[in-house]
Amino acid sequence: MASPFDAINPDSYKAYVFWSAVLVAKILLMAPLTALQRFKNKAFANPEDASAVSKKLKPKLDDPDVERVRRAHLNDLENILPFFVIGFLYLLTNPAPFMAINLFRAVAVSRILHTLVYAVVVVPQPARFLAFMGAMVPTAYMALQTILYFMV
Repeated sequence: MASPFDAINPDSYKAYVFWSAVLVAKILLMAPLTALQRFKNKAFANPEDASAVSKKLKPKLDDPDVERVRRAHLNDLENILPFFVIGFLYLLTNPAPFMAINLFRAVAVSRILHTLVYAVVVVPQPARFLAFMGAMVPTAYMALQTILYFMV
């Protein structure tokens, strides 16, 4: 019996791995971005962090800039992690390489844009919504195609 992994197109797989790695790097960069906002605004969550900068600083949990970056980070975790799973499962449906590569690309670029317009250079709506949907729609499409392909 043939393995379902034998049907994975090498170009599609390479694109999936590349864009997934880009998204991992993007998620990892959110922690330093949060730290940068904390230092810039002197908004530390823990007493020991605040006192390391100045003995007079008290913890501050409600800084709007820090919270914006934290929300963007949480939004990444809520949307990128499902992409990792469904993107790989979608590969098992033997999609056209052009389609798969561009879906993976769209998700990654949209997630990067989402962070840029939400947490780096705040742009008014609908910029964030469009960036969010630019990743959500392809991810939902891959989920639906995978469900339909493997439906018994």
